[in-house]
Amino acid sequence: MPVTATPAVTAKLRPELFPALLLGRRWLACALAALVMVGFGLRAKELSAESLSEDEFNKLAAVADYRANGLTPANGEHPFLMKALQTVSVVLAEHWNGTSFVAARPSLAGPVETALRLPGVVCGALTTLVLYLLTAELFGSEIALIAAALWALDPAAIGFNRVAKEDTFLLFFFLLANIFWLRSQRVAEAGTGDPRPYYLATAITFGAMFASKYMPGYFAASIAYYNIFQDIPATRWRLGRPRYLLFFTIIGVSFVLLNLPILLPGTWRAALSFASYKRVGHDSYEFMGQLYTHTLMNWLRGVPWYFYLVFVAVKLPPLTIVASLTGLPLMLRRRLGDGRYFLFFWVLLGFLPFVPAGGKFTRYFTPVLPVVHIIAAIGIVFVARKIVQLFAHEATQRYLARALPALVVMAALWSAINAAPHYRLYTNVFGGGQPRAGSYFPQDEFYDTGLREALTDIAHHARAGAHVANETPALAAYYLQQAHRPDLVSVSLSEPAARAELGAGDFVIAARGRRYRSNDTILSTLSRTAVPIFRSIVGATSAVEVYLLDDQTLPIIVAQRVATLTSARPSAQVASKTGAAQLTPLPALPRALAMEQTMRTQASGAASKAIVAGP
Repeated sequence: MPVTATPAVTAKLRPELFPALLLGRRWLACALAALVMVGFGLRAKELSAESLSEDEFNKLAAVADYRANGLTPANGEHPFLMKALQTVSVVLAEHWNGTSFVAARPSLAGPVETALRLPGVVCGALTTLVLYLLTAELFGSEIALIAAALWALDPAAIGFNRVAKEDTFLLFFFLLANIFWLRSQRVAEAGTGDPRPYYLATAITFGAMFASKYMPGYFAASIAYYNIFQDIPATRWRLGRPRYLLFFTIIGVSFVLLNLPILLPGTWRAALSFASYKRVGHDSYEFMGQLYTHTLMNWLRGVPWYFYLVFVAVKLPPLTIVASLTGLPLMLRRRLGDGRYFLFFWVLLGFLPFVPAGGKFTRYFTPVLPVVHIIAAIGIVFVARKIVQLFAHEATQRYLARALPALVVMAALWSAINAAPHYRLYTNVFGGGQPRAGSYFPQDEFYDTGLREALTDIAHHARAGAHVANETPALAAYYLQQAHRPDLVSVSLSEPAARAELGAGDFVIAARGRRYRSNDTILSTLSRTAVPIFRSIVGATSAVEVYLLDDQTLPIIVAQRVATLTSARPSAQVASKTGAAQLTPLPALPRALAMEQTMRTQASGAASKAIVAGP
């Protein structure tokens, strides 16, 4: 008896909560376009309100290096694709700022912070669309539309996308690659076309994913999903060995073409140095008020395993959390379809290895956050259908079917609006709300926000040649240069040799999120016994305090000696035995950043305000 191929079992694709989708694609296209535009607007709002972080400054330095010297190993521990897009954005912004149109309207000038972050904002907004397309392949249009809306409006997702880091790009290309991957499955199983173009598109996009961030676990999730069908005799979704080899070859070629610096020996040296922790500049990470060792291989001895569970509990909108908890047990139901297996592999192979790892950042949750939104959408649909069944009146059914999804989505929008523009500081009611903002993951929540304003104030009041002790010496040196005070010397607070040279009239910066074991005693003592001369406020939260060293505060610094440091300072940031930071000597750097000089005179309005007290 001949064997017939059976299509993969997936959830029903016929929408039930949104009958308008049955009328054609116009309504759906309008809804998705609106979500993308609203998502972009939220992500782009006051994009320069927060100063660059140390990580973002490293990207900016790499951009300047590329412009001055062509392809180089700059920031070589990270792939090239995002930095290439940032280079284009910075160049375009510089040309825009140089036009006569902008010269006559200085308020339209694009700050360097905006230019550097804009590619991630665009990518994050477009993730709304690709998340819809992927989820529709797995669970149908109604769940897909709700999941896309939750992503577009989630304060956590918005905050991640506003950071000039690789995680946003990794997620975008992961989703895009799997749209092609799952479409090839559907075409092959249904026998309605040729899946080979989808194989090609999948391979090229996976190459782009690897050129965005070196995270092979997410690729392994897609391959694992493919492999679970290969032992089913009726499966038609088979590449075969020759095509499989070609598939991996295309991935490799795409990766190299989009990450050309990988061919440079210096890139490999930088990557190996990073992997061996030689470029780790700090000895710990603050989580919920406690300091933990912060290296990946410390495993359970480092940042606690429940780190990301706390993140979900306190950083997502409350109704999104409730909906995801409702949908979570539904993932075990067979009637949900085989799409649930894709989510299982997505989490287990892509993300789960970070749970026991000793080194964690909240942004590592970016590539798996859509899973929470998809499961929440499943829970919303399930509850909405149960509610509809309680009523016989058709008009009541239609109203209630739309009311629950709308309530959860609007709650997410409300949370985002109230958090803007400091989305990373959003803390839900489960986490204590606004009074607890910045208390759970301060390094990731503040991310050096407020440092620019603090350094601008120091530049206005400091004596010539004063030292400024802080935990991000190169970034501080950059902002002091932008404030036209290159004579001020930025030094590392954690380095005993640098602290030994501090004297009366010098400054110490205490930035939230920059408390480490190497400086904890100093910062705690200053906080208890001294009054800051400047405080940078982000929203309603204190972000940075500045202390002027005098007869009262100087003994605090002199008395402290740190016996050992767990890692050396990166040589690019420390140029002398005193720990003085020097900007990377790239001739293109001042030119590339000159675009912001005309509008740097004011602080970031309501987003950050300086409070200056007497010494």
